[in-house]
Amino acid sequence: MNTGSPRSVAQLVRGMPTADGAGVKLTRLIGQPNLPDLDPFLMLDEFGTDNPGDYIAGFPDHPHRGFETVTYMLDGRMRHRDNHGHEGVLAPGGVQWMTAGRGIVHSEMPEQQSGRMRGFQLWINLPARDKMTAPKYQEFETQNIPQVDAQGVRVKVIAGTVAGLSGPIAQPATDPTYLDIELSAGHAFSHALPAGHAAFVYVYEGEARIGEGEAAATARAHELAVLTDGSAIRLEGRADTPTRAILVAGRPLREPVAKYGPFVMNTREELRQAFEDFQNGRF
Repeated sequence: MNTGSPRSVAQLVRGMPTADGAGVKLTRLIGQPNLPDLDPFLMLDEFGTDNPGDYIAGFPDHPHRGFETVTYMLDGRMRHRDNHGHEGVLAPGGVQWMTAGRGIVHSEMPEQQSGRMRGFQLWINLPARDKMTAPKYQEFETQNIPQVDAQGVRVKVIAGTVAGLSGPIAQPATDPTYLDIELSAGHAFSHALPAGHAAFVYVYEGEARIGEGEAAATARAHELAVLTDGSAIRLEGRADTPTRAILVAGRPLREPVAKYGPFVMNTREELRQAFEDFQNGRF
């Protein structure tokens, strides 16, 4: 790998419409035919609608084992409950990082009857040694997420470090970076990323020029840019209105993946065991 050069765009991907839970309408960016995964990232869904019919049925009780889910709310409120007694409401700007570990059954239901619901859910794999760990949550309201403000640039630091401010999320296995970036037209943000980490930028509003010089490429709203390897990335806002994007990176696990529905393990036998444990109430 070229670990000393700036990163550029290796692939541009547009999401595919899908539905999950009890019919919630989503756009799937990772976990679809054009981008099945991006080790350690298994899935990225975007949800965003003003129509309550698209989200009101929510995500009733469902199980998970062997990976983590990261829910980042931009608009709306979502109540979550699980079979271990945990309950809370995810409000605008809040983040929930759930480690499913050896098994959890939870629900995610809208805490509203009308209005806009918008955000992201990312699935991140766990290494084999951690797949059967105890379930846990890292939850933070928007006021507890550091924000860096500079001329024409605003960055919410969910995970990673920007300008000496570190996000509240910690996960040693994948050492994640998760930034929500807002850029005014003509303003740029450069950020160091560990060489070897898988990384992507998803532009959800506006338009961004990604990379440097002749290698730079433009990602428009609702396009995900898979990044090449390298030591840093540069984004520049190119829209008349502010550009907003998430930048996500993490250390690949490079382990076998066996997945089916809500379970992600390393072997088919472990998958069979997960189904058996769930059916027998051992979650």
